[in-house]
Amino acid sequence: MKKIVSIFIVLVTISLQAQNKKWTLIECVEYALENNISVKQSELDVESADIDRLTAIGNFLPSLSAGAGVSENTGLSFNPVTNNAQTTTFLSANGSINIGYTLFDGLRNIRTVQRAKISKLASQYRLDKMKDDISLFVANGYLQVILNKANLEVLKSQNEVTLEQIERTQQLVDAGSLPRGDLLEIKATDASEKQAIINAENSVTISLISLAQLLLIKDYENFDIEDEGYDIVDAGIASKDISEILAKAKETRSEIKIAEQNVALAQKDLQIAKGANLPTLSAFFGYNTRYANTTSFIQQVDPDNPTVTEQIGVVEATGQAVVGQFPNTFLQEVGADPFVDQLYQNDGIGYGLSLNIPIFNGFATKGNIKRSKINLMRSEFQLEQAELDLESTVYQAYVDAKGSLKSYEAAQSALESQQLAYDYAKERYDVGLTNAFDFSQSKLRFDNAKIEVNRAKYDYIFKLKVLELYFGIPATELKF
Repeated sequence: MKKIVSIFIVLVTISLQAQNKKWTLIECVEYALENNISVKQSELDVESADIDRLTAIGNFLPSLSAGAGVSENTGLSFNPVTNNAQTTTFLSANGSINIGYTLFDGLRNIRTVQRAKISKLASQYRLDKMKDDISLFVANGYLQVILNKANLEVLKSQNEVTLEQIERTQQLVDAGSLPRGDLLEIKATDASEKQAIINAENSVTISLISLAQLLLIKDYENFDIEDEGYDIVDAGIASKDISEILAKAKETRSEIKIAEQNVALAQKDLQIAKGANLPTLSAFFGYNTRYANTTSFIQQVDPDNPTVTEQIGVVEATGQAVVGQFPNTFLQEVGADPFVDQLYQNDGIGYGLSLNIPIFNGFATKGNIKRSKINLMRSEFQLEQAELDLESTVYQAYVDAKGSLKSYEAAQSALESQQLAYDYAKERYDVGLTNAFDFSQSKLRFDNAKIEVNRAKYDYIFKLKVLELYFGIPATELKF
């Protein structure tokens, strides 16, 4: 009984820990990379490329096939061993082994292996790009949750101040020091703030659900993140020159590598298409044998009377008969030779070379070569476009990071000013030198300044990480 209670306590503890678990950003990224459907599909593409490479290597090996057959014939049939027509019922069997090997095929097998290696590399680059994209999606969703939580805390904190002001204003109104309108104004501010708090709570819930859906987590109610310890961590990328970042991006980004491998694939396809114009030389070797259980007849010499004398002609001039001696034979039915003996007696071997010279196939080869040339040109244009797109994207990311930093610094300056204005307005309100409406407006501007600082901060963090990603820092190594 004690063991059962202990096990129950452990299970309850584990369940509570699971429900109270708060996911870190690194945990979310790693979980997404392990479970995201798009990532899994890209991993299958890599495995498929491995299979294509194995198949291409297999083209260098000889082909081997074996065959066997058993049949029973009734009536007039040709004996497969004697090749004589017989009217009987017999069982026959045959077997064969054939080996073929391509000695030369216009280098197409070699080019196919090379193409398979390039295809696998391209699939790996696509997988890397997919992981980077997923990591950024998760980081953006994660930072959105943190931003919404930070805004919620700002609203709750300021509402506590409002509640304190309501209590103090109520006392002053009761004492006749302030008009009742000031109390109503602050209560209206409290109602507006509570509505904003509800909206902020909804924003937190929605952003958590969105993040959970991105991670394919269905337990929305218990899903939560670790919202502390995340600040601006600059690895020094923002201070680098744009030309250095762009050069590093062209060197490391998967977009360019994928486009480069597509060009290499198109080049191999063109070489393979041209190889169809060259002759193909193949070697072959075949072995076959047969068996039949039918009986046969053989000529036997009579041991008691081995020869017979028979007339073979007449001398025309004299009319004298011409005779000769011949073996005295008779037909004797014999059974089939043993199975193993027949396999050796009836076997045969064939081998040789086969040369196939392409002459004309309805412009099919010529069309394939032209089509491959067009695909190569298209791939080269796509590579050029990918470089232009990357350059534009890096410049945009660089400008966005610089702009978001300035926006964050401006928001901080605005917050400092609003803090001073709010403190001054609070002091004047406390001594009755300003009314509740002016104070609430000052407080509203102060609240909005705090929210704007939060927005600018996390916007800068995300855009800074995007810039670091283009500089070649892996998504799983980004510091927050």
